[in-house]
Amino acid sequence: MKIFKKEKKTISCIRKEADENQIIECREIIANLNIKELSNILNLSSNEIRLKILYLINSQSELCPCDLSDILDMTIPAISQHLRKLKDAGVIDYRKQGNTNYYYILENNYQILNMIFDMVDENKELV
Repeated sequence: MKIFKKEKKTISCIRKEADENQIIECREIIANLNIKELSNILNLSSNEIRLKILYLINSQSELCPCDLSDILDMTIPAISQHLRKLKDAGVIDYRKQGNTNYYYILENNYQILNMIFDMVDENKELV
C-alpha cells in the first residue's frame, strides 16, 4: 500500500501504480466545484411533482400556487409544500402581488435546470 502525504491528506490507494499527482489533482477539481448546490437541485427535481412544477414555472416565467393546483389537479396545500421545499433550497423565489404569490426560478439555477428541461423536451419528442 502506498501512502503519500500532501496537504495534510493521506492517499491510501492499494495499487502499485497509484498516481499521487492524479489523486491530488482530482481532489483540487472536486474542491473547486459547487457539487452540493447541483446535487441539491438534482435531488429536488428528481421528484416528479417538483420537476413538473419547475418545468411549468420555467415555461411561463412565473406561476401562482392556485394555477399550479389547477394545472396539476392537486390541492393548493400539496402544491405549497413542494413550493416551500424548492424555495427553502434556494431554487425558486416569489413576488407578492396583492394576496397572491407568484413563484419564479432564481437566475443562478437556470443553467442546470435548462439542461434538465432539455432532457424532458427530448423525451417528449420521442413519445
